[in-house]
Amino acid sequence: MGTVSPSPLFDADLLRRYDTPGPRYTSYPTAPQFSATFGAQQLREHADASNQAGRARPLSLYVHVPFCASPCFYCGCNRVITRDKGRGELYLDYLYREIARMAPLFESGRPVTQLHFGGGTPNFLTPAQLADCVAELRSQFSFFSPERMDFSIELDPRSVTPDDVAELARIGFNRASLGVQDFDPVVQKAVNRVQSVEETLAVLDACRAHGMRSVNIDLIYGLPKQTRQGFERTLDVVLEARPDRIAVYSYAHLPQLFKPQQRIALEDLPDAEAKLGLLECAIARLVEAGYVYIGMDHFALPEDDLARAQARGDLHRNFMGYTTHAESDLIGFGVSAISHIGDSFSQNPRDIASWERAIDDGRLPVWRGMPLDRDDVVRADVIQELMCHGRLDFARLGRRHGIDFGEYFADALPRLEGLRDDGLVEFTKAGLRATPRGRLLLRVIAMCFDRYLQAPPTQDAPRFSRTI
Repeated sequence: MGTVSPSPLFDADLLRRYDTPGPRYTSYPTAPQFSATFGAQQLREHADASNQAGRARPLSLYVHVPFCASPCFYCGCNRVITRDKGRGELYLDYLYREIARMAPLFESGRPVTQLHFGGGTPNFLTPAQLADCVAELRSQFSFFSPERMDFSIELDPRSVTPDDVAELARIGFNRASLGVQDFDPVVQKAVNRVQSVEETLAVLDACRAHGMRSVNIDLIYGLPKQTRQGFERTLDVVLEARPDRIAVYSYAHLPQLFKPQQRIALEDLPDAEAKLGLLECAIARLVEAGYVYIGMDHFALPEDDLARAQARGDLHRNFMGYTTHAESDLIGFGVSAISHIGDSFSQNPRDIASWERAIDDGRLPVWRGMPLDRDDVVRADVIQELMCHGRLDFARLGRRHGIDFGEYFADALPRLEGLRDDGLVEFTKAGLRATPRGRLLLRVIAMCFDRYLQAPPTQDAPRFSRTI
């Protein structure tokens, strides 16, 4: 049963205290736990098991397009910088071969309910190339009717025109996400991403004019040269445009992991207090404008499908972020793409050469992955409930998994006591819920149930972004 989640309450002292590195929980277990011992044979076995009567679920498809024409210095995505459009055509040739090898693993009657193109910059490909790619997927999988599907794409407004948007709508895309980050010219120059308000709004208007059901705008706080005054102006523009969804991401400065970030001078970054001020500003403005806080970085208008799914209690979180398609298996195509098939995760190679070599050798391009044991499945469900709804019903979760919740999580519940004492969570008759103060720290609450975080740290322990 769903409820409307409360708006977050900004408590600077608590946010400072709990601003520690932690997973974003687009999966549990998280990707650093994946192992090269999981390969193509294991993927086939889990795909076959997922087809069995009573277990077969709809399918969600993800296509990763890694190419970008220029580097954005803040970016931590897996992408390839090139202006050679010929690389897109070659990439598609390999992608079609991967699709043809993967599709027969799944029963033909399993419907596709969601298709998402991410990157990189998916519109590095021309509308004609994207149309060919969608046609190839349609030839291999059974698609739901357009009105029942989420058909989404990430767009760079600097390299897409309103005419392109018209073509994308004709192909079937009904949702779009536009990268903005900040409209302040000083910030844009500092991160090597200069785009005008006019070209961005032209793309947004075109999405609406051609019938797209939902448009998202991405913003980032904590960027170099960013000020509260400048970010306020960006919010003014965005709220005037009133997109259906807004994501406000925290910039994670990890130059040791992401080389483009080495171009950002540490002294240009806002300090911890200034960054908190940017977050406070964004939350206050968005809530005042009528947006519902979904969780993590995401806000949506009350009539948007995300807000409705959360109110119903069937919101889901995966590698594509928050989604309304909880009961589906995710198949990822392209370099670095991750699949969640049955009780398993698998990931393609992160570099194009290795991905191409696997396909040339006639293999499924599986780099690493992991089967989920029973404990993984139970904890994943608990973390999903927290990340999507901010609450736990102990009895319902116990019935679902055949456990006594209190006994099973005797290790985790004591870790929640400090959070309770600090006002982040409260124990209820049904179980547990995040308070308005705790809504911005769902990652911290979920970490209490993550068994992999309890292991002694090692030299090669995964590095996570900070929670704020």
